Amino acid sequence: MSDHRFLDLADLLDPGDLLVVNETKVRPARLPAVRRETRGSVELLILEDLGDGSWDALARPSRRLRPGVVLDVGDLEVVVVSEPEEGKVRVRIGSDDPEAAIREKGSMPLPPYFHGALADPDRYQTMFAATPGSAAAPTAGLHFTDQVIERVKAKGISIARVDLHVSLDTFRPITVDDIDEHEMHTEWCSIPSEAAEAISAARTHGGKVVAVGTTVVRTLETMSDGHGGVVVGERRTNLFLRPGSEFQVVDALITNFHIPGSTLLVLLAAFMGPAWRDAYETALDRGYRFLSFGDAMFAVRNRT
Repeated sequence: MSDHRFLDLADLLDPGDLLVVNETKVRPARLPAVRRETRGSVELLILEDLGDGSWDALARPSRRLRPGVVLDVGDLEVVVVSEPEEGKVRVRIGSDDPEAAIREKGSMPLPPYFHGALADPDRYQTMFAATPGSAAAPTAGLHFTDQVIERVKAKGISIARVDLHVSLDTFRPITVDDIDEHEMHTEWCSIPSEAAEAISAARTHGGKVVAVGTTVVRTLETMSDGHGGVVVGERRTNLFLRPGSEFQVVDALITNFHIPGSTLLVLLAAFMGPAWRDAYETALDRGYRFLSFGDAMFAVRNRT
């Protein structure tokens, strides 16, 4: 194991390799609300547009929310339409353009361990962000800058874009003793033809497919064609990659350092094998920073 600046990423790659990034964009999904009847405070974290006029959201507190309860977010009306389940409720947003209403009323859903506010909310967006839909950033992409990209491209390394809207599955902790009993909900993901063609070209020329973040790993492995490539299209995925899972597409992974008890760390353990423990011990010994605004690691897939 070796130490590098992220600016030196190109040194860890070879000409013909392919970086695959997640172009999802974080919506300002945190809405401060009050119950119309009691004026009690409720915080909503909007997760996903369900396509039928309703939205999934995390509510805190949620125990007194019932179908028909009206929440006021300033002059915006939000109506609860489902019983709460593990803090999640379904709501209807009283606007002809809910996305615009969320943008106007909401704030960036920073991780709970981040105290304070960002003067520039775009600091919680990656430089690839294009398609609104996520409740959290695909944080491995936060390390990239124009200078990093220039160096990568100058070495003959290509970049492809896919999309996974980060929702509850990505940041929900594991609460069961047996990880096989952990229930994954679903997240929307998409692979365009350009990305599929880039992966096929990398395979043809012996290049590595390098996923930038665990969300990209889940997207590529969900859409695997079983022969090292991927199929074009979009779908919902509840793929839970854990020790024993097979990886068909991804050869290497750039990812931040994750907390115990997370599906992200379980994915890394499946990807690296037992070597992940040595990597984390080394990172702790050498003072690497963990979590969303921390440092990153470059991990090669265990093929034993």
